[in-house]
Amino acid sequence: MALVLFDISGYTEFIRLNQGTLAHASEAIAQLLEHIVEGADFPLVLNKFEGDAAFMYAETQSDEKRAALQIAQQVLALVPGFRAKVAELAGGTTCPCDACQNITNLRLKAVVHAGDVAFRRIRQFEELTGEDVIIVHRLLKNSVSAKEYVLMTEAFSELLDPAMLSGSRMVTEVYEHLGPITLRAFSPT
Repeated sequence: MALVLFDISGYTEFIRLNQGTLAHASEAIAQLLEHIVEGADFPLVLNKFEGDAAFMYAETQSDEKRAALQIAQQVLALVPGFRAKVAELAGGTTCPCDACQNITNLRLKAVVHAGDVAFRRIRQFEELTGEDVIIVHRLLKNSVSAKEYVLMTEAFSELLDPAMLSGSRMVTEVYEHLGPITLRAFSPT
């Protein structure tokens, strides 16, 4: 199973600084999350929105390498696509409110991991659970200083052709109860 977590960088500050124009700030975030979902295609499936994040998964058992390639290509394309959507929203408004004027401060981070999950149903919601779900969420708390990046765990990146990993750098993060996790960090252009 592949797990992908897209997170809007700068969201907390954007909402905090734009309390007076919260309706516009919330609408901008909604449009950006919608853009992320529209940019994600098969084999990715949206599991749920988590505030400023979209959590997705993909079944990869039938052809792991092909699915991993499709996922990596989509994720790496979504970062510059997100930037273009931000520019479109900023350029398409004549609204002078702080939210509309500060949307260009938002960026996209993505974490991609491969592992095992279990599905559980709670009322009408389908939840993914397991250590690998915890890992993908914990990886958002990392030492990468950039506001915009893609992180792929070793478990996911080893499914890719090595040529696909060119331009990435190795990063190791250490988490309590999880230990060291080796990642590939990309700074998409």
